[in-house]
Amino acid sequence: MSLAAGPGRGRKAESNDLELVVDKHVAYVQALDTRRDELEYHLTEHLRISGIYWGLVALHLLGQPDALPREGLIEYVLSCWCENGGFGAAPGHDAHILYTTSAVQILAMTDGFAELEHKHTNGKREIADFVAGLQQSDGTFAGDEWGERDTRFMACAFITLSLLSYMPAQRPNDTPVVDVDAAVSHIRACQNFDGAFGLTPGAESHSGQVFACLAALSIANALDSTLPPPAKDRLGAWLSERQQPSGGLNGRPEKLVDVCYSWWVMSSMSMIKRLHWIDREKLVRFILECQDPDEGGIADRPGDMVDVFHLCFGVAGLSLVGYEGLVEVDAA
Repeated sequence: MSLAAGPGRGRKAESNDLELVVDKHVAYVQALDTRRDELEYHLTEHLRISGIYWGLVALHLLGQPDALPREGLIEYVLSCWCENGGFGAAPGHDAHILYTTSAVQILAMTDGFAELEHKHTNGKREIADFVAGLQQSDGTFAGDEWGERDTRFMACAFITLSLLSYMPAQRPNDTPVVDVDAAVSHIRACQNFDGAFGLTPGAESHSGQVFACLAALSIANALDSTLPPPAKDRLGAWLSERQQPSGGLNGRPEKLVDVCYSWWVMSSMSMIKRLHWIDREKLVRFILECQDPDEGGIADRPGDMVDVFHLCFGVAGLSLVGYEGLVEVDAA
């Protein structure tokens, strides 16, 4: 699947009728793999498996989960397997927790774990061991063998282990594969005075990191103990301030709006039950003004080129606010 931007741009339909063009978006995703002769197809190989995940999520939420061939998806995912139990972004790439999470998510969405186990005996356990081996003594997780660490990787670790049914709470009679308490303690250390969370302790608050931290806390069943109601109010206030006059959301103060924050911000608001603190109608209008009504796809902002990343998170944002006709998405 190509991650190349375009060919269309986000804009209003000539009729000025703002409706989600479901069929155009489905066709857009289906056509992405036909663009292999474009240079950008090859320049974005390092994101390939995540791109497949973004396209598949969009299709599921649009009510067309079978629009891509299941066997081809599973075959490609398994071709990205590495001997250490992780997955790379594409065949021959080194394993990384980001792409391992995308691979496991695709296998879960396509009901492909049987094929994984057929090709790699105890494959789920090997993936769990790969993820567990990335946890550091302070509870953090590295992305790969080279050691970069931040809260994104912690969320990926918990998401992956949860889908594989290897979170300690899912296996109470087994020796835990990861130290959940240490991870939760680190997340708490990443919370700032404004109520939001940063990449590492002391780092600037960012909506993407808020999602990562809340998702990990939710999976660890530690969200409410970490954020009592007053703390949720403070975080909700910071998140609600991300909505700008255009109706779109930004990731942090003084930055441009971007459709992708329709997911990072709104999913976080959903997890703390403050979704109603955002102006739904203005956000829906902003997202719809970012779609290409003729060829499908969604851009980061009106006038920019569309891509599958923003299509995924734009549609997910619409699902979160109950846009008619979309499959309901779980924020965590």
